[in-house]
Amino acid sequence: MTDRKVLRQDKIKEIIENNMVNTQDELVKRLNEEGFDVTQATVSRDIRELQLAKVATELGGFRYRVPENTGTVSDKKYVRILREAVLSLEAAENILVIKTVSGMAMAAAAALDSLKIPKVVGCIAGDDTIMCIVKTVSDVKNVSRKINELL
Repeated sequence: MTDRKVLRQDKIKEIIENNMVNTQDELVKRLNEEGFDVTQATVSRDIRELQLAKVATELGGFRYRVPENTGTVSDKKYVRILREAVLSLEAAENILVIKTVSGMAMAAAAALDSLKIPKVVGCIAGDDTIMCIVKTVSDVKNVSRKINELL
């Protein structure tokens, strides 16, 4: 996926989370206002890839929404990388030390960073070990639980 496409799809999610968008034409207009030169066909493909759904509003209309409990195609790829790479997690203050299959730490760290798990500040990877820095000591348990759920 190109950087431009990722940025555009992130912007689509931001727009629909913060606004009542109920048509593709409206989404095209808002994206154009944000500096994305897109067509209705491009937006249609993005809607399909992001698995957006139209849901009923309280006023009887419809709006686009990111379905709950489903990640994007990219998120599924990142989770698959983690499942194949991660061997163990161990907390050390506000750092999670994550052991991986040899040679997979960088890919797993990039996957963790891309998943944007709340309270994860960032990851540093070697060959088979990742230092996952968590915001506070009290957040480590929740982050560890979230990573284990993904695994």
